[in-house]
Amino acid sequence: MNDRFRDILQTFNNPRPQRDYTIEIVCPEFTSVCPKTGQPDFGTLRITYVPEAKCVELKSLKLYLQQYRNEGIFYEAVTNRILDDLTAVVSPRRMTLTASFTPRGGITTSVTATYQASTPSQ
Repeated sequence: MNDRFRDILQTFNNPRPQRDYTIEIVCPEFTSVCPKTGQPDFGTLRITYVPEAKCVELKSLKLYLQQYRNEGIFYEAVTNRILDDLTAVVSPRRMTLTASFTPRGGITTSVTATYQASTPSQ
């Protein structure tokens, strides 16, 4: 896996950092490759987050996700990798990523990963 994927992601300042609000991004054309068969995997990513100081810039997110097009990676690994990269760059209050993949052999798979920022001890 190319560790430079994360470097593609860009952010912009949250216009209302004092307020909790939810951003939902749906990416219906996500593709990667099955590492066992080499066949393409197709899925929809649903990213929901409450920003802190930064928001993810959408064009950079699109370019980042395109990097997985030829990457051999299991559903569970790609879902967690994308969540790790996004939370590292954006540092949200909380984020959930649900990856729903199209049927393969009559089986559909959805993987959900969640991040919650730790709150300072009082």
